[in-house]
Amino acid sequence: MQGMSRVLITINSRQDEEKVEQTLAGQVFQKDKSLYIRYEEPGASGADSVRTLVKVTQDELKVTRHGEVESEQSFRKGDSLPGFYRSPYTRFDMVTHTRELSVRMQGPTGEIHWEYELEVHDVLSGHFAVSLTIQEEVNPHDD
Repeated sequence: MQGMSRVLITINSRQDEEKVEQTLAGQVFQKDKSLYIRYEEPGASGADSVRTLVKVTQDELKVTRHGEVESEQSFRKGDSLPGFYRSPYTRFDMVTHTRELSVRMQGPTGEIHWEYELEVHDVLSGHFAVSLTIQEEVNPHDD
């Protein structure tokens, strides 16, 4: 794909008081007026990975996952947006109530941060904060 950059993505996520950090290889590319960030997360069972695509527009973020888990979440500051989650074991609809959303991208590098409350079956299931720090891959020959 033309204009694709290989990047390293550091994901910092916090659910209430639990924090997780992971660094994954990915790609960043522009299509129309949207920026796309694509990466694979290891599967929970160690088997299939989960392909994640983050679509970034002027004021909205959409995170789509495919693989062992299928999900879609959208985030727009000040809005409540519908989404869903499906795995081999369960499926449910959810709503994200986005409190913060900031996108600071300079070409294929930068940082995206968002905070939201997640509602499942009309019940608040937690407060989340996520940051993606995106850096160009320094040496793609090191495997």
